[in-house]
Amino acid sequence: AATAPERRAAILEAAAAQLESMSDTLVDELVREEGKTRAEATMEVSRTPMNLRFYAGEATRTVGATYPAPGANLVYTLREPIGIVGAITPWNFPLNIPSRKLGPALAAGNPVLFKPSEITPLMGQRLVEALLAAGLSPGAIALVQGNGVAGAAVAADARVAAVTFTGSTEVGRAIHRVVGADRRVQLEMGGKNPVVVAADADLDKAAALIVKGAFGLSGQACTGTSRVVAVESVHDALLARVAARAESLRLGPGDRAGVDMGPLASAGQLAKFLDYVRIGTDEGAEMICGGVELTDDDLGRGFFVRPTLFANTQPRMRIVQEEVFGPLVAFQRAASLDDAIALANDTEFGLSAAIVTRNLADAMRFARQSQSGLVKINQPTTGMAMNAPFGGYKSSSTRTFKEQAGQTMMEFYTSEKTVYLDPAV
Repeated sequence: AATAPERRAAILEAAAAQLESMSDTLVDELVREEGKTRAEATMEVSRTPMNLRFYAGEATRTVGATYPAPGANLVYTLREPIGIVGAITPWNFPLNIPSRKLGPALAAGNPVLFKPSEITPLMGQRLVEALLAAGLSPGAIALVQGNGVAGAAVAADARVAAVTFTGSTEVGRAIHRVVGADRRVQLEMGGKNPVVVAADADLDKAAALIVKGAFGLSGQACTGTSRVVAVESVHDALLARVAARAESLRLGPGDRAGVDMGPLASAGQLAKFLDYVRIGTDEGAEMICGGVELTDDDLGRGFFVRPTLFANTQPRMRIVQEEVFGPLVAFQRAASLDDAIALANDTEFGLSAAIVTRNLADAMRFARQSQSGLVKINQPTTGMAMNAPFGGYKSSSTRTFKEQAGQTMMEFYTSEKTVYLDPAV
């Protein structure tokens, strides 16, 4: 907190440069540690320094306000660091997501207790190393490696003034209970993200963005597409197009040229995915493609699965309602656009939702009626802009503090103080 804002900004800028200087190494390590394809890892490694530079600019823009007061009196507000921030982050974006939490926390002048995922500990270590090499005081950041027990300890420590978490809804709710009402919490949790496809949609474009949103990152993105709600008149044609694209994807190790989809991140993710394939089949849904583990040749040494589509689903099926966090998509039929919007909203989650349509009025109606914090029109459910707020509705978020953009973001990491001044001595 005693470090001048300009110095905080300089440290974040220097850390960004440090990460850029080792980008080739980071890409190699990220591919090996998490399983991303080289293209996906390159995108994340290039995005992370951009995040830190964005937050460096916020360090000198954490401003207060003045208010009218009688006579010569003055009333104004200050924004001060909230205190120790506990940052608990997932494995699916082990550089990008931590940089979106550590960056604003440090820009605001807070010390950070950082617990990365046990699946990707090296990426968390590399981010901390870059910050320390940039001049951050060792007392301003502590790296806590370990599993959920370590994360629970971070959340439970009363010295931690605020906890920011990205991960599953189950764990997020547990953290919320532990943190309680006296401390601040920011939770970005699960999703069951739909793409609504209207009767007038360009079906080739719809299929392309569905495949990108559903099977990019091997389906392991919180905003990944996991449901498609298609109006009856285009459902079958769309399903055929998506299935053809899914079956054409090239699978393999992330460092192999030409690979479209890498492995799942862990044995646990593989077991969960295969369990949901079984559940979908047992519930009576029709598996159109995929649903199998790949064990031929060198793929047997990893956690590789084929992209999977289910059709003829019912709204209450678990594969329609629950987050799988893998390359599995449930297709739903809708009688009309109104029916499609109702089906899209019919889960406990509300993170991201998209519509594909040529009708601007229908697109805007969907944006108004969607119960999701992120709405995409003719775009995949994945992807976001750094200069815009990000956060979900319903069980996808606490809805109290959103991430990323400007003052919306900095409010979580600061406390507002109101000062009344009478200049008379």
